[in-house]
Amino acid sequence: MTSSTTVRDSDAAPAAVPPLARLPVGIVAAVVAAVHLVMGALGRGHWFDEALMLAIGRHHLDWGSADQPPVAPALAGLADALAPGVNGVLRIVPSLSTAGAVVVAALIARELGGDRRAQVLTALAQATGLWVTMFGHFVTPYSLEPLQWALLLWLLVRWTRVRDDRLLLAVGPLLGLAALTKFQVILLGAVLVVAIGVAGPRAMLRRPAFWWAAVVGALIASPTLVWQAVHGWPQLRMTAVVAQESILFGGPGPNAVAMLLLAGLLGTVLVVVGAVAAFTVPRLRPYRFVAVIFLLLWVVFAVTVGRAYYLCGLHGAVAAFGAVWFQQRREAGRRRWSWVAWPAGVLSVALATTMLSASVAAADPAVPEWIVTEVARVRDGLPPDRRDRAVVVGDSYIFAAYVDTADPALGLPPGYSGNRSYGYFDPPPDDQGRGGPVDEEVVELDDRAGHARERDPAHRPRWLRGGSVRHVCSLRREAMSGTDRSIDTRTGEICITSYTRRAFRRTSVDRSSRCGRARPVLRWGR
Repeated sequence: MTSSTTVRDSDAAPAAVPPLARLPVGIVAAVVAAVHLVMGALGRGHWFDEALMLAIGRHHLDWGSADQPPVAPALAGLADALAPGVNGVLRIVPSLSTAGAVVVAALIARELGGDRRAQVLTALAQATGLWVTMFGHFVTPYSLEPLQWALLLWLLVRWTRVRDDRLLLAVGPLLGLAALTKFQVILLGAVLVVAIGVAGPRAMLRRPAFWWAAVVGALIASPTLVWQAVHGWPQLRMTAVVAQESILFGGPGPNAVAMLLLAGLLGTVLVVVGAVAAFTVPRLRPYRFVAVIFLLLWVVFAVTVGRAYYLCGLHGAVAAFGAVWFQQRREAGRRRWSWVAWPAGVLSVALATTMLSASVAAADPAVPEWIVTEVARVRDGLPPDRRDRAVVVGDSYIFAAYVDTADPALGLPPGYSGNRSYGYFDPPPDDQGRGGPVDEEVVELDDRAGHARERDPAHRPRWLRGGSVRHVCSLRREAMSGTDRSIDTRTGEICITSYTRRAFRRTSVDRSSRCGRARPVLRWGR
């Protein structure tokens, strides 16, 4: 049985908080919601991770996949079932989630004693984060995560102030939902225990409600954890995969810096100031466990070279500390640097606007449309007796997902791959791929593209080992849309091939289903 007492210990915080700045914070959140809903509705294409969520939701929904828990794919599948092909419906939930994180960030600032200005400043920082601005309307796990993490921290910060154990009980379902969305919250929970043990309030660890919340969260997340266990914990192997791809952000060093800079201009200022203020400002010390969590996770992700956006769920909470620090200086009459915050806010809005335009380019439909159109044309050019048995295989999950989310009117068969989640989906059915290799060249789009290189057979799904294809068509990278450069820095291939089903074996998440000795349907890169 839990209690809702207001008895305090040495770590407890003041009971009173300023009023919530409903109107200005509501305006910021409403603008964020409107912008993302409009951007989501107007966008014709899919960001490639969003295409993966949609492909899983349509064709492969389960309690888990190699690197994706089920919540985002389930949301994508539900939206697609309600309104097939309507991006405006597909992106309602992530857009509202992005706006909700703005409100919760302001609520955290209020719990820290932030006045009207501090709350609005925090809301503005959360609203103009570079990553959340660019991807906040796409259906991906990292679009839903900021709201979930902000809510978790708000519950814990509020408990620190009022000591109502019902807040701790609410952490359990939210923790479970977050784990079904993205696995990094499990690390957040582990670091949280360490941070509270080091920085307090240690009374939280003595409350049964805290541990009951952990049990409830684990029970809710158990289906996807069981899926991972049954399939050999492929998610654990993603750490090495992500580290190898740190080049996308310039390498380990720049990647660590990017974890801060993705908070946006205003957000970066407030996060850096807030991480220090949590230890130096007396009114913020009872809540310093938030800054300890941030710093520990920053070190962990920097050392393991995690994605630069892994800390985006903490930016708003730590920025609230920075906003309260500026407030304290203002109240003490020390205004020498206080003016910095608001110009940074204005510049952040301008920078966020440019990120919105970048999000349009990221989901440019030209590349996936080109790929699926050419695959359809090549497939239609095959002899009728081989056309229905042809199997479309992408070397990356990106290309397989584009095929799986293509316009049904094109009549493409399902996409297959050995890469990431696709390596754990079922192979083609027995009535496909049994007609021997495709042995004729249908079209040469660019004879300067050169020949397909010989690939290491270990980098092919086992069910491809028995099949082969002749070169069907190829395309140099330079001939593709510039957007492709932001999609994949490696060589890309899509094959139409035959296969040996009995040799099928799921490949590692870090392996691409290259075409081996086969020549590709589409090929780009060096």
